[in-house]
Amino acid sequence: MVDHMTAVPKTRSVTSRRVETFAIAAAGTAGFWLLNLPLPFLFGPLFASLLAALMHRPLIGFGQVSKAARTILGVAVGSSLTPEVVAQLPQMAASVIFVPVYIAVIGLVGMPFFHKVTGFDRVTSWYAAMPGGLQDMVIFGSEAGGDARALSLIHATRVAIIVTLAPIILHWGFGAELDQPIGAPAASLSLKEMGLMVLAALVGWKGGERIGLFGATILGPMIVTAVLTMAGLIHTRPPAESILAAQFMIGIGIGVGYVGVTLRELRKDVLAGVFFVIILAVLAIVMTAIVVGLGLAPGQEAFLSFAPGGQAEMAVLAIVSGADLGFVVVHHIARIFLVITCAPLAARLFTRQDKSKT
Repeated sequence: MVDHMTAVPKTRSVTSRRVETFAIAAAGTAGFWLLNLPLPFLFGPLFASLLAALMHRPLIGFGQVSKAARTILGVAVGSSLTPEVVAQLPQMAASVIFVPVYIAVIGLVGMPFFHKVTGFDRVTSWYAAMPGGLQDMVIFGSEAGGDARALSLIHATRVAIIVTLAPIILHWGFGAELDQPIGAPAASLSLKEMGLMVLAALVGWKGGERIGLFGATILGPMIVTAVLTMAGLIHTRPPAESILAAQFMIGIGIGVGYVGVTLRELRKDVLAGVFFVIILAVLAIVMTAIVVGLGLAPGQEAFLSFAPGGQAEMAVLAIVSGADLGFVVVHHIARIFLVITCAPLAARLFTRQDKSKT
């Protein structure tokens, strides 16, 4: 059987494809807004881009603009790390200890699932199971000999489904309202502070990339902004308009990950990602119950801290739900750091074993 989905045509210019992508995402945002659906600036572009990608439209991401949008969330997180929050970091250690345990369990369950059940090779299975950053897992996996396209689709599916389900769980499971203020309007903020935020975003982002910092678009600006916040120079989050723009670009980024997907990829890669999300959801609920049961965190913060979605996406949900942003982000930083540093080491063991058998 021949798949009827074809690759994206290469005759279209990048500019025209980006214009179409923006228009589709904007239409999705407007539709969600008019229907009064939750998080229109995140879910509107996400689902509109996803649907258009599955309909073979030649969408494309926005490159450096998308990265710049993510720095806004880094600044938002950094501005929340006030002296009062930093003083609570030792208290967070008790729940952060569970992060490596959580990752180990995911690996022990996910590796056999992808290798034995869905038939991927061992390297692809390992990096598909690891709850790290999408781009990092694709790069590490492909460099180790894994299937880069499968990894991209599996992780895109993980992030898309978790970002979709998390607000529902927050609302119905924890009674959270997703209408908390995300920031003050730009017109009400000091030009000096906004200038410092822009400077923190650029210096943190580019400086982080230069030194090889993982997640430089978020962690770099977060670190620089935290220093400025601790010094008493920044007292507020970035303008609400900028955070909405960041949501918009994140939604597009998830949706365009499915551009060019074939029927075979839908049947194998995407479906495998869907079933794995079910496994992850069960593990996340169990971990949340343990952390809450031990009195280490309220339910809302515990769930967002252990939901294996993207760091940027979980930061957005923490902001709109009114959760403790600093608490949530500390756990995701620990998760991403451990996965990025330890996953490649473990993968080398697999490749050595495979070579010794040949």
